[in-house]
Amino acid sequence: MNCFSGSILLICLIACAACGVPASETTAGNTSTNYTVHYTITPDPRDGSVAIEMAVQQTRAQLRELSFVITGTRTSEIKADGKLQVSEDSVRWLPGRSGGSLHWRTQIKHQRGTGGYDAWLDSDWGIFRAEDIIPRARTRTLKGASSETSLSFVLPGDWSAVSEYSSLNSQIQIQDPARRFDQPRGWIAMGNLGIRRETIAGTRIAVAAPEGQSVRRMDMLALLNWILPELTSVLPDSIPRLTIVSAGDPMWRGALSAPASIFIHADRPLISENATSTLVHEVVHVAIGITAANGFDWIVEGLAEYYSLELLQRGGAITPRRYQRALEKQTLWAADAEALCAAQSTGAATALAVITFRQLDEEIRKKTGGKLSLDSVVAELATSRSHITLQTLEKITVELLQGPSDTLQADILPGCQQYLPTSEN
Repeated sequence: MNCFSGSILLICLIACAACGVPASETTAGNTSTNYTVHYTITPDPRDGSVAIEMAVQQTRAQLRELSFVITGTRTSEIKADGKLQVSEDSVRWLPGRSGGSLHWRTQIKHQRGTGGYDAWLDSDWGIFRAEDIIPRARTRTLKGASSETSLSFVLPGDWSAVSEYSSLNSQIQIQDPARRFDQPRGWIAMGNLGIRRETIAGTRIAVAAPEGQSVRRMDMLALLNWILPELTSVLPDSIPRLTIVSAGDPMWRGALSAPASIFIHADRPLISENATSTLVHEVVHVAIGITAANGFDWIVEGLAEYYSLELLQRGGAITPRRYQRALEKQTLWAADAEALCAAQSTGAATALAVITFRQLDEEIRKKTGGKLSLDSVVAELATSRSHITLQTLEKITVELLQGPSDTLQADILPGCQQYLPTSEN
């Protein structure tokens, strides 16, 4: 056999050998590590429940395992392709190599103690959080694999749905840069809705509520026109989107924030007689986006309340005189605070936090000759991904002042010594 014939034979043998290798292995270098996840949400207004389908498509078992806790979630009728393990407390799903579907049903209505509901669905409308119906999950994946997640609703004929995501397309894209596995989050309203949309200071806003309810959608947009430009000037980035959902009874008569979205009861005043604003308070929560470590809830709540007053004054919604009177009322209320640091900030503790932040602002301005302020601290906090502590706040302030803060000494902040690390006690 000549050299040319031998070369031909060698090429054929190599090609045949390659045919015996699984395609996923021969193309692994060229195949994306991403997999797709699509959630389909179908409300059943007759029994106040929502059916959820989670459909996974993948090419080489990028998603190996998914698990979540179901304790207290009112979840039932769980079924799936592939291997499924369901206990009283949790669900564990191992989808097939090419994917599969996981199905479950969740009862929506949830009452806060003896008060109103923070999740509701009946024959006319529903308001609840995505987290209420889609438990937060843990995943085991192929190294480097990320989900490409989308969401859609299957609704009764005259219904629409609003969430924190753009609803211009039937498939809503879900993106969370901080996570490899993206899940829908935030408040959802559905039913026969009245919706007002606007873009203010770079933020795309939707205010939604069931038709026929006394929800002041345009008043909310007017208030946001005053305060959002001022808030945006404090933070490193504007909020891309803000969704506000509202309704009257039987919803809880308060307000609750979630990622990029807020629920506020229809009867809550936009500005109270004491010049504070529940709506602005919750907007500040969403915009700063920080969470507190145990004992330091006063930082998160105090900043939200302090800036609700600050932004109303800066935007011209209240006069400087009204602002000063509001601070005086906060000072009187703060006198009732037993402690600042606690597992949960009470109204009096939050008032004390407002006064503390007012003092910190004055200290920073004085020590920097007016070049810096509490705004500088908040801008740094807004970039933090960890749970905020007094140490976090103190570290940022020390860096700005190039020295310790008189206001943030733990021994003059009631109840805070016990929450410091042992080495600092």
